[in-house]
Amino acid sequence: MPIPPITASLLGREILPAVLLPIGGGWINGIQTRSQIESWYEKLRRPDWRPPNWVFGPVWTALYGSMGYASWLLYRSGGGLAGPARLPLILYGSQLALNFAWTPLFFKLHKTGWALADISALWLNVAACIYTFYPVNKTASYLMIPYIGWLSLASVLNWWIWKENPNADKIE
Repeated sequence: MPIPPITASLLGREILPAVLLPIGGGWINGIQTRSQIESWYEKLRRPDWRPPNWVFGPVWTALYGSMGYASWLLYRSGGGLAGPARLPLILYGSQLALNFAWTPLFFKLHKTGWALADISALWLNVAACIYTFYPVNKTASYLMIPYIGWLSLASVLNWWIWKENPNADKIE
């Protein structure tokens, strides 16, 4: 199915909600994160190779926008939930839920081990998204590649922090 031209009504009805859902969820999680940076995160042992804190917000915002756009492409070219995009869209929704769950696990509850389990499942889910998106819409699949790259870095960072801070949940 060809992708329709982008019109003002299409922007309001489909693309904007698809993009704003992940960005909005990310911003809500960002608020939780900000309150924990100085009070908890800065007290953890962290690797020297980690990106500076200011990088995370812009990178996640770009990735959330990209994944939202990918979901719209998938929905439009795959017949929505009734067509071949059904499984890829279900996987997309589940990866979004896993993504949104990671921040409270890590930053609010300080459960770095549970966060590691979550991000590991998330990584596998995003890999499944890339694989299942491809036959429906190649561009949507390609848009998820930077996301899995960043998740790979975030996963290793989570693992390192979990390993080096066995009592992270007791740090005040």
